Amino acid sequence: MAISVFLQDQSNFELEDIDQFRQLVLDALEALGVVGEAECYVSFIDSEAIAQLNLEYLGKSGPTDVLSFAVSFQPEFDLVVPRILGEILLCLEVAAQNAAEHRDELHDGSLRDEVALLLVHGVLHLSGMDHEVENEALEMESRERNLLLKYYYGVDQ
Repeated sequence: MAISVFLQDQSNFELEDIDQFRQLVLDALEALGVVGEAECYVSFIDSEAIAQLNLEYLGKSGPTDVLSFAVSFQPEFDLVVPRILGEILLCLEVAAQNAAEHRDELHDGSLRDEVALLLVHGVLHLSGMDHEVENEALEMESRERNLLLKYYYGVDQ
């Protein structure tokens, strides 16, 4: 039994290392306790599409970098058929614009590092985490950083 991560690129960007990003999502899901037959979908979409979804589902105007829609995120679940965990929608155009502001001792300000950050951020949203309240935001940022350190940057903690 395995977790499947499906990536679809509908953007105008040429994103390299797509298999590494698939593995990052898979590693993050497993680290959060997902086992068995499960599916997660990741779509790279343009700013117009994500702006429309942002307005329709969150009531916010304009494009955003990432949206996550959870379907079922029960870590252990016994079904014969795979369960769909949810979908992460990522706008590479907005991610590229925001990458420099996330630069720190690990994140080099590149689109590649920003995509990794947003994918882990999206997985955490699928798991039910949020950042609307300060203490939840701090917990989410900590989990995000730990997952990135281990599975993207390869740093043992």
